[in-house]
Amino acid sequence: MNKRKRHVADVALKLFVEKGIQQTSIQEIIELANISKGTFYNYFSSKNDCIAEILEGLRYDASQLRMEMQMGRDPNDRQIFIEQISILMKLNEERNLHAVFEAIMSSNEPEHKKLVLHHRFHEMEWLSHRFVDLYGEDIREYALECAVLFFGMMQYVMFTVRISHMPHSVERIVNVLLSYIELIYPSMIDGDKSLINQSSLHFLRSNIDRRDMTLKSILETAAYLEKQDGFTEEQQDLFSAIVSELKQERIRKCVIQPLLKPLQLAFSQTPLEMQVANFTNMVWYFLKGI
Repeated sequence: MNKRKRHVADVALKLFVEKGIQQTSIQEIIELANISKGTFYNYFSSKNDCIAEILEGLRYDASQLRMEMQMGRDPNDRQIFIEQISILMKLNEERNLHAVFEAIMSSNEPEHKKLVLHHRFHEMEWLSHRFVDLYGEDIREYALECAVLFFGMMQYVMFTVRISHMPHSVERIVNVLLSYIELIYPSMIDGDKSLINQSSLHFLRSNIDRRDMTLKSILETAAYLEKQDGFTEEQQDLFSAIVSELKQERIRKCVIQPLLKPLQLAFSQTPLEMQVANFTNMVWYFLKGI
C-alpha cells in the first residue's frame, strides 16, 4: 500500500473507531483525509474494500516485523516466538482494532464479518505452523486446537486488562499463556485427546470462502477421494450413496444427512480420515444452504 493510500486507510480507521463503521460515511473519510472523491475511489471501490485494506495492512506490518525479528536467529527460539506473537497484539492495541472487530462481529454485516474471519483465520494458521516449528512434529495434529485455545485465552485476558485498566506487558501475558499451552499439549498427545483436528482448518477455510461450498467443488473433492485405494465395502457403500444423491436433480437432504456421521466414523483412524471429514463438513454446510 503506498503512503497516500495508507494515510486514507488510517484516517478511515480513526473514524471507524470513533464513530463506528456504519455511522462513518465515505464523505467523512474524504473530508478528513483531505482528498477528492475520485482519489478515494481510485484507492478503494467501497467502504468494505477500505476495511479489507486496513486488515491487510495490519497483517503486512506484522508479517514484516515478524520476519525482521526472525532474520538470522533460531526459529525455534521461544523468546522470538513470544515477540512475534506480541507484535500483532501491540498493533491491535495501538490502533484500537479490538473495538472495530467487536463492532463488526456483533453487526449484521456478513461481508464485514467475513473480512474479520479471514484475518483471524490467517493468524490461527500462522500460529499453528509456528507451534510445529517450536515444539516439533508431535504437536502437528493438535496445533490448530492449541492456537484456538491460545487466542481464546488471549482475547479474554486482554478484555479483562482493558476494562480494569490494569498495567500490563503484552510480552508477559503471551509468555504466561504460552506456558499454559506447554502444560496442556503433552496431555493431548499422551491421551490422544483433541476437540479440533486439522480437517477443521480446511473447513474453516471453506466456511470463510463460500466459493468452496459449491456443488461442483464438493463433487470434485468426491472425485479425488474416489481415486484413493483401500475403501472397505462399508466405506464404499456409504460414500457412493452420498455422492449418488448429490448428483440427482433434486437433492434429498433427508437421505444424505443421516449418512454423514456414519461416513466419518467409517474412516476414523485411517489415512483418509481428515480428507473425508473435510468432505462431510463441506456437504453438511452445502445442505444448510439449499
